[in-house]
Amino acid sequence: MAHSDQQKIVLTADGSHSIADSRTGETYHSVHGAITESLHVFLRHGFQAINKKEIFLLEVGFGTGLNALLTLQEAARTGQKVHYVALEPFPLSMETVRLLNYPALLPGDPSAWFIKLHEAPWETEVSIVPDFYLIKHKTRLEHFETNHRFDLVYFDAFSPVVQPLLWQKPIFDRLHSLMASSSILVTYAAKGQVRRNMQEAGFRTERLPGAPGKREMLRARKI
Repeated sequence: MAHSDQQKIVLTADGSHSIADSRTGETYHSVHGAITESLHVFLRHGFQAINKKEIFLLEVGFGTGLNALLTLQEAARTGQKVHYVALEPFPLSMETVRLLNYPALLPGDPSAWFIKLHEAPWETEVSIVPDFYLIKHKTRLEHFETNHRFDLVYFDAFSPVVQPLLWQKPIFDRLHSLMASSSILVTYAAKGQVRRNMQEAGFRTERLPGAPGKREMLRARKI
């Protein structure tokens, strides 16, 4: 299912779509299941581990918007207030977004929410639903400036193989400075060097069982 020379919609093992990116040779999600991976890494071990009524959340790599959609659904279920800040230097076209099948596979048909997440203007905070506020920045983490301090970080960049600079200590130093005390960062990656870079930046790390197809993932806590 092609839609551009650089990006192609592909089907993953749980029936949900991902994007194959020709620039990097990688898919945006695990081929073993996009929704399955996002629920495991970012919702189960991230959002659901934050016991707060109001959460400031930073996502590095908005991508298809799947993590944002799943978080929106979970926040609506729990009644938590969320300020969702997403970074994405290379956003998908709306033509591509409308072809993604996530809403059809999730309970309650969140199609309208999904489109609203993507149609929200850049650099402007908008309320997607009451108590869920989104602001998207078309920028890289290195150039991102904010006064917020985040309770939770979804670190969903391309892998250390294709974007090694995004997994070095200076990036984790930057994230550490943006995070509140007792906050957490979750990512699908589990390489030993990534873990050591996190630790050198001041995080306490833990290896957790990974999503299908990966033995482990990482969760890092700012003490």
